[in-house]
Amino acid sequence: MKKVYVNEEWCLACHLCEYYCAAANSGAENMIKAFANGKKPISAIQVEESDSINFAVQCRHCPVPLCVKSCITGALSVKDGVVSCDESRCVGCYTCVLACPYGCIVTSEQSKVIRKCDLCTKNNNGDPVCVKGCPNRAIVFEER
Repeated sequence: MKKVYVNEEWCLACHLCEYYCAAANSGAENMIKAFANGKKPISAIQVEESDSINFAVQCRHCPVPLCVKSCITGALSVKDGVVSCDESRCVGCYTCVLACPYGCIVTSEQSKVIRKCDLCTKNNNGDPVCVKGCPNRAIVFEER
């Protein structure tokens, strides 16, 4: 199965992957409209920065996802190796946030529903938008 991987040595910490992800998951038709309504859309990918290394953190779609096992409502599920969230079933208990060993599940102040990477299965035909938008090709979508 193809997954998103980060080449840390190429990451510039430009945060463009976050903007592309947030816009793609906002429901707006383009990035300008996604950020124009006053509410900041939430990205499912977060860039971590330090003095010596930068890298993007997103769902690893674990073979045995602890977040899915911990979800009390069944909002999280696995289909074809992709862990996804049914937002209509999420009650915002954040048990999955506590269970994720990688800190890949994002919460929002605007809504109690969690946000996580679903490899753009709902809004894209092909590579995830964070991969397409990375100017330095630090984020790749490949099988390893």
